[in-house]
Amino acid sequence: DQFNVTSYGATVVALMALQAFAGMWINAFIFSVICMAWIKKKTLNSNEKILLLLACSRFWHLCVSWLYSLLSIIYPHFLYVQPTYTLIVSIHNFFECSNLWVSACLSVFYCVKIASFRNRFFTHLKVKIDRIVPWLLLGSLLLALAVGITVYNIAGKERCDNSTGRGNFLKTSIKMDDGFFPIYFITGFGFITSFMAVTFSAILLLSSLWRHKRNMQTNSMKDLSMDAHIKAMKSIICFLIIYSINFVVLISTLTSSMKDESPMMFIYVFLYTFPVVHSLILIFSNPKLEKALLSILSCVRCKVCIR
Repeated sequence: DQFNVTSYGATVVALMALQAFAGMWINAFIFSVICMAWIKKKTLNSNEKILLLLACSRFWHLCVSWLYSLLSIIYPHFLYVQPTYTLIVSIHNFFECSNLWVSACLSVFYCVKIASFRNRFFTHLKVKIDRIVPWLLLGSLLLALAVGITVYNIAGKERCDNSTGRGNFLKTSIKMDDGFFPIYFITGFGFITSFMAVTFSAILLLSSLWRHKRNMQTNSMKDLSMDAHIKAMKSIICFLIIYSINFVVLISTLTSSMKDESPMMFIYVFLYTFPVVHSLILIFSNPKLEKALLSILSCVRCKVCIR
């Protein structure tokens, strides 16, 4: 029985390592490409600012999450020695919240930039969005930092049960009456608000696309912005699907923790899928990133052929 548990844990660690390192490489690629463009142009547009911060937060989120999962499966007793536990959990929550909220900012930015509505507030927002983006990003980081500090203070004061076994992943016997309710409330609020922002942005884009297509059919004319609508909607819809799956998994892990239960280890494998898949969608929906990636892959292919 011990051999089966060890094999299961080793399989989960291997899958997590593959996904984590793939996601880290992809986001490091996005970060490096945008930084090189920043050095050349001496400036960044709003889309590049969001992608730069998103790639950075996802890189460190995957790094800390992989370290957390590795220690939880292989060295569980070392993980729950203070202050190791409080530090890793607080840093993990900071990057997780920043990842979710910056992703939501990206969806809102696409919606405001691409969608077209005859509304004064929406028109004013479209004009001012480039000035609003830096404040949105700053607010996302400050909120994520507040969450991380709150988690650090509460987790450092409260008592955790250190009876975690080698084959159990993230099984901490934390009860609601131990003072951890603020962590659950803040975390759940962050999940729900980011999910609502993404969903609302997708609905608005769908409505805008439908209206624009109807107007084109009525006037019997073609518009180049139609291609932009379709391309953006494909990215938003794909993002909404994987974001919905990620939201369900996050809520399931949160509720299982509130009920003093240990989530299945393979649930955490799905959490690594979101930053990897969505980062790939961002690359192939951005001509600059797609061209850079294809050039790297072609160079690698040529070197392999020469060998």
